[in-house]
Amino acid sequence: MEYVILAVVIAVIAVGAVAGLVVSGRRRKELPPKSTTTIAPPAPEAPAPQAEEPHVGDEAAPPREEPVQTVEEVELPPTAETVEVTPEQVIEAPALEVPEPTAGRLVRLRSRLSRSQNALGKGLLTLLSRDRLDEDTWEEIEDTLLTADIGVAPTQELVERLRTRVKVLGTRSPEELRGLLREELVDLIGADSDRSLHTAKQADGRPAVVLVVGVNGVGKTTTSGKLGRVLVADGRTVVLGAADTFRAAAADQLQTWGERVGARTVRGPEGGDPASVAFDAVKEAIAEGADTVLIDTAGRLHTKTGLMDELGKVKRVVEKHGPVNEVLLVLDATTGQNGLVQARVFAEVVDITGIVLTKLDGTAKGGIVVAVQRELGVPVKLIGLGEGADDLAPFEPGAFVDALIGD
Repeated sequence: MEYVILAVVIAVIAVGAVAGLVVSGRRRKELPPKSTTTIAPPAPEAPAPQAEEPHVGDEAAPPREEPVQTVEEVELPPTAETVEVTPEQVIEAPALEVPEPTAGRLVRLRSRLSRSQNALGKGLLTLLSRDRLDEDTWEEIEDTLLTADIGVAPTQELVERLRTRVKVLGTRSPEELRGLLREELVDLIGADSDRSLHTAKQADGRPAVVLVVGVNGVGKTTTSGKLGRVLVADGRTVVLGAADTFRAAAADQLQTWGERVGARTVRGPEGGDPASVAFDAVKEAIAEGADTVLIDTAGRLHTKTGLMDELGKVKRVVEKHGPVNEVLLVLDATTGQNGLVQARVFAEVVDITGIVLTKLDGTAKGGIVVAVQRELGVPVKLIGLGEGADDLAPFEPGAFVDALIGD
């Protein structure tokens, strides 16, 4: 019996061992094969910025009220490909200005001129309309003309001619007196003078060269810029030469005038050689085939002999390219007889071919037109009648006199 029990126990143990081997084999089959490839762990996400921990004594920051957004809810800024530029953000180059035509410009500006000059004309007509033209009246007429800066000799000539014509013709009506005064004033100014500007390209293709001279304060650089507009309005291509290297910002001022109408400015360093700038301006104008080159010269040349010599040097250097076609002297009409002193000094250095009278709208001394022409023997070619860009007008004796005496 004991042998039977022992045999059963051994059988049970054997069956258990066999079952354990089977289960172990099945588990080995289900496991994946071992690999020698090393798999890198995923890169850790960048930690979100954390607020700086408060130090001892600091007050705790108040809790955030807004909810925490997920990645999908956060609005990212647009990328470069998605940025749209609105029409308002587009920066366009400023359009070039179109200057007023010069033909009849003085007629259009007549009202501006007459506001300041009518006192002369009305004063003369009032005196001539008196019932009795005695010596005292003629002396008053003479004083009125002298006050207007016509000058002593021209005044005496005009008074003598008026006295003769009034006595011979016996004319006394306002219309007849106005017509008589107009004829004498136009004749005194010189209706037959050549007031044309020689600014057209030469027969050999060389551009016309215009020197603009004058002392500081008369509006010389501004006149140069306005004259550039006058020439552009007349269909000329213009190059500006900023040879006033002594005055700060003179070149910038001239360049601004040029950019407004599409005229290029040739300039040099501040305090540089004016003659060198003038030479380069003409040289580049020739290379570009421009019609006219305007050279703005230094404005304090009258103060020292060396500076006056510099003006002569500018003219000589420019003439290496060819003759200078115009030398325009800019005078301030408000300076009256002092302007004649300036005119004499400049006339000794360069041959003045024409006069530009500026600020004529701000003075009742319109007679300076007559005086300066008599002094230099050259005509007034342009007059400035205000601060506007197109207030520089060709001088027309008839329109000027009409503004003096009114309708």
